Amino acid sequence: MKKLLALLLAWGLLGSTAPVLAAETEQTAPLPAWSYAQIADGYSMGLFGDEIYTDHNKVITQAQLDALTKTVADKLAVLNMPANPEQGKALVVDTTRGGVLNALYQEAAAYNFPNINTDPVEYMASLGAVCGNGTSLMLDRPCTLLEASIFANRLVLELYDGQNAGSLGLLWKAEGNGNTLYLLGSIHTDRNNLYPFHKQLRDIITGVELAAFELDFNSQEGIDEFTAMQLYSDGTTLKDHIDPELYQEVVEALVPLGMPEEQIANYKPWALANTFTALSMTDDTTSENAMALDLYVSAKASNLGIQVEGIETYAFQGKIFDDLSNEYQENYLAMTLSMYLGMDAAEGLSEEEKAEYEAALKEQDEAVSRWMEQWKTRDTEAFANDYPKDVIQANTTDELNSKLFEGRDPNMIAWADRYLKQEGSHTGLMTVGAGHMIGKTGVVQGLKDLGYTVEVVPAP
Repeated sequence: MKKLLALLLAWGLLGSTAPVLAAETEQTAPLPAWSYAQIADGYSMGLFGDEIYTDHNKVITQAQLDALTKTVADKLAVLNMPANPEQGKALVVDTTRGGVLNALYQEAAAYNFPNINTDPVEYMASLGAVCGNGTSLMLDRPCTLLEASIFANRLVLELYDGQNAGSLGLLWKAEGNGNTLYLLGSIHTDRNNLYPFHKQLRDIITGVELAAFELDFNSQEGIDEFTAMQLYSDGTTLKDHIDPELYQEVVEALVPLGMPEEQIANYKPWALANTFTALSMTDDTTSENAMALDLYVSAKASNLGIQVEGIETYAFQGKIFDDLSNEYQENYLAMTLSMYLGMDAAEGLSEEEKAEYEAALKEQDEAVSRWMEQWKTRDTEAFANDYPKDVIQANTTDELNSKLFEGRDPNMIAWADRYLKQEGSHTGLMTVGAGHMIGKTGVVQGLKDLGYTVEVVPAP
């Protein structure tokens, strides 16, 4: 049962290679240029989904407004603000710009935020949630989906910023030769109310010249190459490589998620195993958009025109899994499926085995929750103590773990060293799995050993 937790430890070292259930989104109607700076925040918080790319210029529907205000309410509830003792007056809520502002204001007015008991439109304008054309806020005009989404996005961010709230991230700063490189350790999931990020972290992301990740998430060529590596190309299918009973269990687990059997059969065990691992790390706080934090950082940077670079390649990461033995891939798939199914996978076990299995699942869930809370509060020391990288590295005989560790930390240290050695005064951001940052062989210690100053960024 300890294998369950070991798989999650490994996940802290993986790039956010897209699971096989990920869908591509085509933008059929161009978004206005001014909106791109805020798209990543709103999407990550679940204020809108992929419909923003096709329906952004349509008038928001009442159903969309209801969903939007509910998401705003959920985000504001996390702040644990005291209730507003004053009873607000009834406001007209409709799909005009004024009506949408009233609807969003009412969600904020449930709490005792500073200056909340003022005119709703004046309050929203004071937060910068709404801007007009210089002479009018155009309150009677029908409100588009994009306008409503931006109102909501600005409202949530301003209220979080006013409370010094938001996720801080496992963040260090390395300095040398006049250059600065921020080091952000990633946990490749979206849970525990991860979003929004704290303003300090958002400002760091938007203030760099270069953002580097394990993978270049904008490389369609790399993504296509990785996708091809996940698929059988020799005429065989999944059914030819794993136990028939396991095959049927995989199909029964994925078909309800919208993946037909004929598609499932094309994928290799390791690709499906990675999907089950990603699914098992989510919880009821995960946004419907399920935007892993490094994907958010990449989107935030890309939307602002910041240069994005990959430290590794999709082919390199794909080869880590593709070179696993057939036996290991089958076991890997079986274990990750068990993680995803939870106690539903315990049928047929003895009572003692069920108790052990339940304890392992609980340990798994608690470990991920701890790591996410440590990430959100920037408790780098607690994370380093809780994530036993050095122990695993010293004692691992696991086929996958050895591949995840060997050579990767040194390559990341070498990349950071090259960045810090360049001439001039530059500021960059390096976002890789948090497991790569810590430990005796990690990026933080490696840069210190090279003589650079590396410190945890103080929390605001």
